[in-house]
Amino acid sequence: MENSPELKALIRKNASLFWYTKDSEKENLPLAVVTEFFFNYADEVNVKALINLVGKQKLATVFFDQLNSSVRVAGNYNVLSRNFFSLYLAKYAHWNFK
Repeated sequence: MENSPELKALIRKNASLFWYTKDSEKENLPLAVVTEFFFNYADEVNVKALINLVGKQKLATVFFDQLNSSVRVAGNYNVLSRNFFSLYLAKYAHWNFK
């Protein structure tokens, strides 16, 4: 699935987060990868922009699917980010991840 023009613009604005990815491929990264890197490395303003653009429910689905898929994938999130966004999305996206 191709990313929306708005999401592509946000990715371009934060291209340095995806330093290991070829410039030609950055705009079409899967939402799971974008979510992981924004939650781990982006500042508050850009995380808010991602939440407003994609929506809390969609991000909660992506985030908790990643956490529940495997220990290795869950380990891609740093501990503070994993804890914060688990609590935040559980509360504000009304997601029951237990």
